[in-house]
Amino acid sequence: MLFDGSIRLFSRSRKFCVFAIAALIALAVSVAFAQDAARDQWQRPAEVMDALGVTAGSSVADVGAGDGYFTWHLAERVGTKGRVYAEDIVPSVIADLKRQGQDKGLKQVEVIEGTESDPRLPAGALDAVIVVNAYHEMDEHSAMLKGIMRALKPGGRLGIIDKEAETGHDRTWYHSHHRIAKEVVRQEATGDGFEFRGEKPGFVRPPDSKWYFLVFVKGR
Repeated sequence: MLFDGSIRLFSRSRKFCVFAIAALIALAVSVAFAQDAARDQWQRPAEVMDALGVTAGSSVADVGAGDGYFTWHLAERVGTKGRVYAEDIVPSVIADLKRQGQDKGLKQVEVIEGTESDPRLPAGALDAVIVVNAYHEMDEHSAMLKGIMRALKPGGRLGIIDKEAETGHDRTWYHSHHRIAKEVVRQEATGDGFEFRGEKPGFVRPPDSKWYFLVFVKGR
């Protein structure tokens, strides 16, 4: 009888563990969904993609992709007939992007490990490139801009979104403070051959973090 009781107790414990694990997974998914929904509200990915002319079948790149937030939105927008290149230079980030892409089953996403001076994007292949909260970290910004220029088709668009800052600082300051003045970005991009097409509504993350959104184009 004691043996039978132990079996029943073990069975109940195992079921409880299974239910507990399932509940924790469901909670984690719910929290992640809520976080993504909240992020969508202030980063407005659909508006960003609209401003860059990203549609079904487009070939695009997310340079400095980080956690892949925009990569996955781009993948959904371009669909299976499009292409998304998720570029970063940090090996651990590259590994995580590859894992997420496989888990999500997004065969239209290709992860690229770039360098500090070369995004290693395919030449003349892209309709649009987006750089979100990463341009300020590009110490070799001219080389990176030239690499992006090579990758864009004639008329292709470049969107740079970064955190607001005042002018008058050197690159080291901007890098260490994780922000950069939009006037500096505009000067650097146009200096490397891009045409400035305007500023779109940026991001405001409560309580007071602000990002601008500049759009450039490769001349035809």
